[in-house]
Amino acid sequence: MATAAIEHFAPATINFASTYHQPVLKTSHYVEHAHHNKQNGVINPKQLIGDALRQRVESIDHEICEPGDEDTFFVGDLGEVYRQHMRWKLNLPRVKPFYAVKCNPDPKVLQLLAALGTGFDCASKTEIDQVLNMGTVAPERIIYAQPCKTNSYVRYVKAMGVKQMTFDNADELRKVAKLFPEAELYLRIMTDDESSLCRLSMKFGAAKEDTNELLATAKDLGLNVVGVSFHVGSGASDPMAFYKAVYDAYEYFPASSNVNIIAEPGRYYVSAAFTIACNIIARRTVDEPSLNEKRYMLYVNDGLYGNFSSIMFDHQHPVAKVLRAGPATVYDCPSANACPDGEGVRYSVWGPTCDGIDRITETISFEHELDVGDWLYFEDMGAYTKCSATRFNGSSTASPITTTSSTSAASPVPRPSSRSEQEARGHQNTFPFLKATAHGGDANE
Repeated sequence: MATAAIEHFAPATINFASTYHQPVLKTSHYVEHAHHNKQNGVINPKQLIGDALRQRVESIDHEICEPGDEDTFFVGDLGEVYRQHMRWKLNLPRVKPFYAVKCNPDPKVLQLLAALGTGFDCASKTEIDQVLNMGTVAPERIIYAQPCKTNSYVRYVKAMGVKQMTFDNADELRKVAKLFPEAELYLRIMTDDESSLCRLSMKFGAAKEDTNELLATAKDLGLNVVGVSFHVGSGASDPMAFYKAVYDAYEYFPASSNVNIIAEPGRYYVSAAFTIACNIIARRTVDEPSLNEKRYMLYVNDGLYGNFSSIMFDHQHPVAKVLRAGPATVYDCPSANACPDGEGVRYSVWGPTCDGIDRITETISFEHELDVGDWLYFEDMGAYTKCSATRFNGSSTASPITTTSSTSAASPVPRPSSRSEQEARGHQNTFPFLKATAHGGDANE
């Protein structure tokens, strides 16, 4: 059976924290007992996220709080991840998603997607270990999507039973032939990714004119090439890039051709599911007599060396909104949004490090006069955020996350268990609802 692997979207890591310092309240306790408007089993996501944000920031007394209580934190809605999967199944029923773990390897996200039956695109031994250690994912549901692999890692995936992997050059074929001749290989081809924000074909992918020679080499080495893969780059804006790449793989995949099509989405699943809240830790007044106004430089406790690194490497533009101004929490209110040009109070937003490039927002205006202790929030922060955070200037990469779920289908989500724990329980399905809700059949389809 031939397989066409469609790599889609692309690089965030988020770890969930179950406890906070007192007197900060755990949002999970609040959400569990709150009364939310619910329709068809779905709670209003904005209301749920807003309640979680509000409960945490309003429980902080800046005069007596413990170190860490004021730190940046995330709120993640697993219900949004679940709904994205349902949209995928509805609109692309022939295309099986292999979630790109590098995008956001949060344990609870992975556990939910595993229960929903997705595969997993892993680019390293660490990612493979994380998926296998859940105890619910067979090696056959993993593709080692790394065209250039170390010898020891090839031996490792052979021992773990992970057969699917990519290649784009003859040297890699000879390596695999020596170390793992039983592997199931996907030829990664070069694509036209000029419309992408992050171009990848300059680094990976075989040119079309080289593919025949590579396939002949694979045949001579006795290797099993089962499919073709491509990546049109991250943040592609031209739909024709996908068409051209598919055309190069095969112009058309008829339903009767016994060809499986897989995709490797990352940000599609998790970007909108996570919101981050940042505390204003300092403020600097800048007088501009020529403009007859004053503006403020706001310094928050996160920045380009932390969860906002995607501004640099992923061309993202997070938009600041006001979460709390003085005694008022204004999440999702009109006053939370930026004012039109020429109105309101003008700000720039800066990260906490000593580097001058650590700026999140060059200029933005709000109707509020913000001060130290107030909070900002940024939506769509689930992809390529925490995984690329650094420890520059001694920064912490352990931003806590409160998990919620705006649909009962995606909750409760217990902590990921080890393979040994799963074996002790007889591999019980921790998401029994999925047999009826996700597919109307086997959750591992």
